[in-house]
Amino acid sequence: MRNGDSSGFRPHACFVINLDLGPTTMNTCFLFRTPLAAAAVLLLASGAAMAAPADPEAAAAAYCTSTGGKSTVVHPYSNTNGNPGQWIRYGGTKTMCTYTADDGSTIQIFNSTLTSTYPTMAALAYYAQVPLGQTSGNPADGYCLQIGGTFNIGVPGTGSLWTTKPGEVNGDMCVFADGSAIDTWGLTYHSANIIRGIDLSTVLKFANPY
Repeated sequence: MRNGDSSGFRPHACFVINLDLGPTTMNTCFLFRTPLAAAAVLLLASGAAMAAPADPEAAAAAYCTSTGGKSTVVHPYSNTNGNPGQWIRYGGTKTMCTYTADDGSTIQIFNSTLTSTYPTMAALAYYAQVPLGQTSGNPADGYCLQIGGTFNIGVPGTGSLWTTKPGEVNGDMCVFADGSAIDTWGLTYHSANIIRGIDLSTVLKFANPY
């Protein structure tokens, strides 16, 4: 019993908490009057740990896989028209979801675009299905420019890809100002009601607003 305490206090449980004090740590024992109080604190502590935010990249990759896609980490490369040994990697990394249909056609989309619940420029472009206008050269690249995106990385005309490593020929992405992206051919074909890979309207978390 503590001096001057006539309540008959008897601690029933010692709850040890590790305190981070910068260069040192200290274990402190907190005494509780009843076992129920100690149990309540333990429950709150375990709940706080369980409520820790999940890794958004991992969650997006898991969503890609759960909807039938394959998630890969990709990097921006330029000079991809040349020998793989001459490809130039730029800074930045994205995770990309690739959907492949039974006929072998594919469509690729950045995971962050796929899982965004807010409107993205790439998703809106996919839903809008603006008809392909007059273009010169690669029609998919021309269509990307027509709808406000860009496919260029580095020096224009030397080839640009978002891919895993030199030599992997995929990821000709149409990237928009908000950082969202869908591959150029997927957007171009969809403008003519041709589905490649998968109908993205069935997996995009942002629903068609049109």
